[in-house]
Amino acid sequence: MRTRLALAWFGLVLALPVVAADYAALPGGSFTSVLPADGKAAAAQVAPFRLRTEPVTNAEFLAFVKAHPQWRRDRVASILADARYLSHWTGADTLGEQALPQQPVTRVSWFAAQAYCESEQARLPSWYEWEYAAAADATRRDARADPAWREGILGWYSRPSSAALPAIGGTANVYRVRDLNNLVWEWVDDFNALMVASDSRQQGDPDLLKFCGAGAISLQEKENYAVLMRIAMLSALKASDTTNNMGFRCAKSE
Repeated sequence: MRTRLALAWFGLVLALPVVAADYAALPGGSFTSVLPADGKAAAAQVAPFRLRTEPVTNAEFLAFVKAHPQWRRDRVASILADARYLSHWTGADTLGEQALPQQPVTRVSWFAAQAYCESEQARLPSWYEWEYAAAADATRRDARADPAWREGILGWYSRPSSAALPAIGGTANVYRVRDLNNLVWEWVDDFNALMVASDSRQQGDPDLLKFCGAGAISLQEKENYAVLMRIAMLSALKASDTTNNMGFRCAKSE
């Protein structure tokens, strides 16, 4: 409701989907998050939900922009996206060599990602939903205790951020969801409530990243460093920010 009202203020709540997307059903349940539900040790409770099986691609976001031109990079309100928004596209409504159709769309703000999901009668997933889905591998709902699984995710961090992104379509996990851990960072709905107060980010706190790193010491599942890095990354952003490797996927409540 908060997101819908925020976008409605700008007249940007969208009603009709641009493309037909594939959503997988996830059963939910009790889940040991790296962010305990009570700030100490309580498990998170995840309700059943549906999640896009793959991140939104450049081709899909281009179709969205053409259908809803207020989200073109030359028309979007500056309060909704920074100057880097879709800056790797050749034009406001063309992709080019730096943004291939089947690559995940990046350099999109939280506002833009939410608006896109609204166009699919969906929303961004919560952190707990995203973390729950990302804990699975091809055969297990929770593979986080496997050192090989963790090393595979950490290997992604060795790829230079300037390297060209692969196309979507990695190995599906047990829920049929792909590319959660090794392709792009992904926006979540509650990104600004994970670790750091919004006023700290808005004031340009020089100790922000130190706080994120130190805060991780008190979190559960500390061996899952890659997941903690995502929390630190998301906590450091504002809703209008865009980055070279920040994409998104959408979710729906059951």
